[in-house]
Amino acid sequence: MTQTDISKLDRIVIRDLLVRGVVGVNAEERLNRQDILINVTLWVDLRPASASDDIADTANYRTITKALIAHVEDAAPRLVERLALDLVRLCFEKEARVQAVELTVEKPGALRFARSVGVTLYRERKELLTW
Repeated sequence: MTQTDISKLDRIVIRDLLVRGVVGVNAEERLNRQDILINVTLWVDLRPASASDDIADTANYRTITKALIAHVEDAAPRLVERLALDLVRLCFEKEARVQAVELTVEKPGALRFARSVGVTLYRERKELLTW
């Protein structure tokens, strides 16, 4: 799909998924689980599901959400960037219908004078082999 094609697709959003996990470079960040906030947008053709009203015709966001939670709880990457990329890959692995993913990972309270710090990644399925 081209960028133009992606822009014509529908979107599924998962907002403010709060999970506890270990991510960080400093020793104190690695001792205890901390809040990790995840927001995901999945670009999917929702026309088949809209017409059929059948969950088999859509990207199952419950499946994706469970996979994201399990990964954050089990993994312990040093960088938020790595965690975000791992989670983007999971979205593609769990649902073949997903053509693009925008995913934000934030660490609330990580900086003293900021509500949170984080990264946002955007990837398309067609690019999978290049990253």
